[in-house]
Amino acid sequence: MSTGWPATLHHGPVGLRPIRRGDARVWARLRRDSAEWLGRWEATLPSTVPSGNRSYAAAVRSLRQQASQGRTLPFVTTYGSDEMVGQVTVSGITWGSARWAQIGYWVSRSHAGRGITTTAVAMAADHCFEVLGLHRIEIAIRPENRSSLRVVEKLGFDRVGLAPRYLHIDGDWRDHLLFAITAEQVVPGGLIARVDSADAER
Repeated sequence: MSTGWPATLHHGPVGLRPIRRGDARVWARLRRDSAEWLGRWEATLPSTVPSGNRSYAAAVRSLRQQASQGRTLPFVTTYGSDEMVGQVTVSGITWGSARWAQIGYWVSRSHAGRGITTTAVAMAADHCFEVLGLHRIEIAIRPENRSSLRVVEKLGFDRVGLAPRYLHIDGDWRDHLLFAITAEQVVPGGLIARVDSADAER
């Protein structure tokens, strides 16, 4: 079993690299500048759960610990440089007979609409299939989130169904559409080949 971590991936100007404590300043700026853009899709805690105020450093420390245990791949998305423009997190990695994981992502408003997230998710999924040897990748998306829906549509994820009140988002339990893809569905060259094919057809 390979944890596939740490890993640094690139395709054209889009990159994925491990999150760092040194990203704190940029992370805070991106989240502040994109607060309205991202707010309605943000995970929250139910009122019955103690919220606490975990610092960025503590969050990174937890993510890195989970990565070392083969449970999470906490990537930073970059574009044209090494500086963060978003995140792609592979979480819930399950081994044994399941061999699956979930992918979540966000990109700053200033870099939205450029296909960055689609490329980043394709790279992360290819890494999961080709390096980790996972069999299935799942993505949960709120039905209203058209930008995220375009990502799974471009990459050819199958719609599995509707999960009522699936995650606590923006202050309440929200329905999500579930999408998935398996290793057998990925064409030679990986999901990134689908990105290149779509770009060539434009």
